[in-house]
Amino acid sequence: MPELIGLVTASIDVLSLSIDTVTSGVVDLVSVSVDTVTKVAPDAAASTHRMKGTDYWRLISEASLVVQVVMGLLLLASVMSWTMIFVKMFSLKSAMRDADHFEQQFWSGSDLGAIYKQVASSRHRVSGMESIFEAGFKEFARLRKQSGARPMAVVEGAQRAMRVALARELEELETHLSFLATVGSTSPYVGLLGTVWGIMETMQRLAALNQTSIKAVAPGISEALIATAMGLFAAIPAVIAYNRFANDVERLSNRYHTFLEEFSTILQRHAHE
Repeated sequence: MPELIGLVTASIDVLSLSIDTVTSGVVDLVSVSVDTVTKVAPDAAASTHRMKGTDYWRLISEASLVVQVVMGLLLLASVMSWTMIFVKMFSLKSAMRDADHFEQQFWSGSDLGAIYKQVASSRHRVSGMESIFEAGFKEFARLRKQSGARPMAVVEGAQRAMRVALARELEELETHLSFLATVGSTSPYVGLLGTVWGIMETMQRLAALNQTSIKAVAPGISEALIATAMGLFAAIPAVIAYNRFANDVERLSNRYHTFLEEFSTILQRHAHE
């Protein structure tokens, strides 16, 4: 019995020693963690402050020559595409407005000869439906004056003249669309070229250093990624504008073709009178 009591007493002493050791270790670990967080927090805050205050102009000016050339090309493409976007937007709005006005005048029941004289004597440049109408009625009047002209030959001649005028109008409407499509499809790849080139040069500079760190790599990669961002900045508006303008051109083209067929039917009736 005394031996059992001694064994229990020894076990209690060992357990007390283990608890003291664990407690001391936990306290030391917590102290080290607090000190580490205290030291890291200012560095993280300073790093966040540097990220918020990134000098993009400095990154661009310190980029390599190839990357700067890529950025310059993308900036030029962006400026040109925005200029064409505004020009095309106003021209398509004007074409739609002119088409609405002429259709209202044409279907108001006015005499075709009077409408032709008004269009021919107009001070502004004839375009759109007015151009198609002028070409068709002018050819119709010319062929009808010829002796022995068959009615169908007169109508077919007027249709050919209107198709030529229609082709010119559609070509005018589609001006600059190919440029917007090119900018929208190639700018991301041009920007990616600048990014790849910048990362390659950064890696070459990094290989020459004895010690490597994120501070040595970050500026070069940031400079390179700006090229990709500029490529997307040039491409996204161009793609959106191209899709919108292509849809507007398609709608105007359908209206012009419909008018050509309707006017041909009217001329056919007049040819048999």
